[in-house]
Amino acid sequence: MGEALALDAAWLCAALLILLVVAASGIAARRFLLERRGATVECGLRQRGRSWRLGVASYQLDEFRWYGIFGVSTRPERTFARRDLTVVTRRPPTADEVRILGPGRIVAECQLGGGGAAGGVDLALAESALTGLLAWLESAPPGSHLDVVL
Repeated sequence: MGEALALDAAWLCAALLILLVVAASGIAARRFLLERRGATVECGLRQRGRSWRLGVASYQLDEFRWYGIFGVSTRPERTFARRDLTVVTRRPPTADEVRILGPGRIVAECQLGGGGAAGGVDLALAESALTGLLAWLESAPPGSHLDVVL
């Protein structure tokens, strides 16, 4: 009976290990697919009044797309139009934020569209990625921030 129990425990451990390897491979494959689209950076996201979430962001033609790090979908969880995203200020993370985000991050406090307290998000990026975000925001084609009225 003891040998059978040990054998069952070994099979259970092997199955758990295989499940972990498959999950890690899936996350790595998703990250690879997202990075193939180009211009991706590691980016933490926090909507005002909520907690930080880790993820990857991608610069597209006129959109900043954010993907959660542990998701399975290749669709972005949040999308911000370039004309609606404004970096209001940047600051170093607090000690609590460093424990969540990791070292070497800068927190960019951003305003979305019309504004208001609910219209803001915080992005945590490496210094070079923040420079890239600011350059991407400033490089919008002339007049792209104007709404077209027909």
